[in-house]
Amino acid sequence: MSATTRFRYFVLLAEMRTGSNLLEASLNEFPTLRCEGEAFNPVFAGHPKTDSVLGFDRATRDRDPLALLSAFKAQPALSGFRYFHDHDPRVLDAFLNDHDCAKIILTRNPLDSYVSLKIARATQQWRLGDVKNRRVEKVVFDPIEFETHLRSLQDFQLKIQNRLQVTGQSAFYVDYEDILSVDVINGLARWLGVGAQIDALPRKLKRQNPEPLDEKLVNPDALADGLARLDRFHLSRSPNFEPRQAGLLWAFRACRTVPLVYAPLPGCTERPILNWMSAVDGEGEPAALRSDFTAQTWRAWQRSHSMRVAFTVLRHPLARAHEIFVGQVALGSRENVRRFIERVHGVTVPTERAALKALDVATHRRLFLGFLDFVKANLNGQTALPVRPVWASQFRLIEAITTQCPLHHLLREDSLSEDLPRLGRDLGCVFPAFDAASRTGPLNLARIYDAELEAACRVAYGIDYDMLGFADWSPKPQE
Repeated sequence: MSATTRFRYFVLLAEMRTGSNLLEASLNEFPTLRCEGEAFNPVFAGHPKTDSVLGFDRATRDRDPLALLSAFKAQPALSGFRYFHDHDPRVLDAFLNDHDCAKIILTRNPLDSYVSLKIARATQQWRLGDVKNRRVEKVVFDPIEFETHLRSLQDFQLKIQNRLQVTGQSAFYVDYEDILSVDVINGLARWLGVGAQIDALPRKLKRQNPEPLDEKLVNPDALADGLARLDRFHLSRSPNFEPRQAGLLWAFRACRTVPLVYAPLPGCTERPILNWMSAVDGEGEPAALRSDFTAQTWRAWQRSHSMRVAFTVLRHPLARAHEIFVGQVALGSRENVRRFIERVHGVTVPTERAALKALDVATHRRLFLGFLDFVKANLNGQTALPVRPVWASQFRLIEAITTQCPLHHLLREDSLSEDLPRLGRDLGCVFPAFDAASRTGPLNLARIYDAELEAACRVAYGIDYDMLGFADWSPKPQE
């Protein structure tokens, strides 16, 4: 390896039909660089007609792919390989996290690569050395197939981008058109730390399909409709700046007589469900349920209960927000939230039950709108307060739960009387009926509900409405 080289090996991150063969050939023109093909392709080792890479045959490589990865570091020349999204995933994290590995990212217009891939599959011609041997074939543009192709490319590119950002690394980006520029290839060599330069690119590989795109397709008219299906700029995606939540292991509750576990969502009333679980166990108090899990005791419980049922209960975002406002902000200890509402909306939040009950409709509504404004600002990172699980979105909380407890059922609060007893069928048990006791509190959401409140809640908890499928709230007695 050259003494001036700042990397120990490199990876060329590309996809099929992006020009990676030509870029590999260009790199191999440098005396101190060596690209060994698709070293981790599950179908072959290096190239379609080779049986090994750096002395590793396919069987040896597949048994220990990380050993082959380490072998690249030990080569006298700066060596590397091509890696596509469907290559052996066991090495991906290892080289992405490794600052000794230079990342070269080759991209091409995905529509061009898709059509080129279809032509290569139709003609079975993957490389072209002599133009007289070129095979020509028109292919059909399939909008759904192209959308799937594009999604797989984008998902892989986003994963690479995120990992480089998190680990503080940079990459050298090469576009399909750039690989025909000797100046760009020499610049890539300099970036790798190689002092030598080349005067010309290799001529043994030729571009296979130079025709305009519409001349390669049987149905070029389908392009307009197919591309119209795509949201190229992600305009339909709702921005979400809410941070991810940590695991909620401390909140899990499990029955002692049957393998039933409940993962409560903070901010949702859980007492009736815990009472029902106590009835399942034949005990009188929820305190008898299994709780206070540690990482070790939770793993042990899972191992000993392979046939288990895990569930959580969703609540309408507006009803959940109102209960949090009453119980946590007005009657609870969330003084900083009260100050936010009072500062922004100029109205005092009562902290006594009697004072809350005495609120008129207009003030009640104004205070609750203030809380929804706080939630919106807080989840978007616009306040000095951290996002607390109690008012975090249910979607983010479910993400946190599933890292420790994959859920079998997402139940909805309004249908618990039917759904909870049915869980017994999964375990071969007969579960007792669930008594959905009505809630009573100092404030009734139904008396202030209108379209403005619903809209404010959709702004604050848009991800819950979109991802969990909530319609507008339906007022019920005692809400």
